[in-house]
Amino acid sequence: MTIRFKFAAEKACAAIHWMVAQHPSIDLHAALKSCYFADKGHLNEKGRPVFGATYRAMKFGPVPLEIYEMMKGEALWKAELGLERFPWVLEGYRLRGTANEEPNLDSLSDSDFAHLRAAVERSVTLSFTERTEVTHGADWQKAELGLMRYEDMLEEGPDREAILSHLEANSRYMRL
Repeated sequence: MTIRFKFAAEKACAAIHWMVAQHPSIDLHAALKSCYFADKGHLNEKGRPVFGATYRAMKFGPVPLEIYEMMKGEALWKAELGLERFPWVLEGYRLRGTANEEPNLDSLSDSDFAHLRAAVERSVTLSFTERTEVTHGADWQKAELGLMRYEDMLEEGPDREAILSHLEANSRYMRL
């Protein structure tokens, strides 16, 4: 059985807005890998991801597909969130803020935000090549340039089997 989560669009929107507010003109690669680091880190520490995105193993590392669409300004996600426009635009390979209001982080739990903050700081301090290299782990390799599995993102540990069993039974019903 595959572990799947209902994508937390509101959290992703808040996270992107916060990233752009903290790091004006953030590189798309850094932002996407930040989401991956946050999801994987939170999954391994708390037993659930932050966003629950669908990850595709691409040449330069994991890409959270729904978040990438949102970053590009896809109308589907604006409609889903009841927005006329996102508070950012993608210009080339950089996200730039377009709104003056502060990001509303109410949808993110304290642990979600802690993982997001740590993930962004990690990602922006690495070069493109370093980010690519550190995201080409076993989970990325097992996907063989297809969809990645949360099962493969979960690190080895004494509780791994219990966590996998719980997620296989409950992931699709979990509210992230």
